[in-house]
Amino acid sequence: MAPKTVAISHGFSALLIIISIFLNLWAARTQPVVPCQAPLQWEGRTVEYEHSSGRNIRAMVSYDSPNQRLRILEEKKRFIPCKKFFEYIYLYKDAVMYQIEQLTKLCSKISLSEPWDPYDIPDNSTYEDQYYIGGPDDQIMVQEWSDRKPARKFENWVGVYTIKDCYPVQETYTKNYSVTTSTRFFDLKFGISDPSVFIPPSTCQTAQSEKMTYVC
Repeated sequence: MAPKTVAISHGFSALLIIISIFLNLWAARTQPVVPCQAPLQWEGRTVEYEHSSGRNIRAMVSYDSPNQRLRILEEKKRFIPCKKFFEYIYLYKDAVMYQIEQLTKLCSKISLSEPWDPYDIPDNSTYEDQYYIGGPDDQIMVQEWSDRKPARKFENWVGVYTIKDCYPVQETYTKNYSVTTSTRFFDLKFGISDPSVFIPPSTCQTAQSEKMTYVC
């Protein structure tokens, strides 16, 4: 009788292990998804599409969240007659934005009224989806989040961030149920290689107060 008792004991233990594994997997699936923590400093490139004007703005970006600074350098991808290209330096702690014309270094100093809006996933965001971007053997897993709330049908912000390292992939903003801007992020690198990019040039010491236009 002893061997049978031992066999039953081993079988019962194995069953307990299987049940434990199943319960752990079920618990992992039922746990709420929480936003990842996006990098606080990075450099890279972006393409912002303005839906109202139909313009694509390609730029080199330096992002410094701890100091609430953002530097945007528009890229000259092709020659456009009578078209200006600008550098923008946003200093939110000082509530000011500098607009520098790249060719002449003419500078405008504009007051900022909007608060700092970091490239991250707010803690109260709504989890929308998780999926791969790309094709077979060349995929990156991302999560999609929004500011959608149960009492509101539409969202004003949708952000797509990588699972690994939590880098931004795309952000879309809407206002009055119409998309205003869509921004794609790529070639991102961690950290700030040159902090001096946030220092306005000397021409900004005599800056004008009106924002410059893109046409000559």
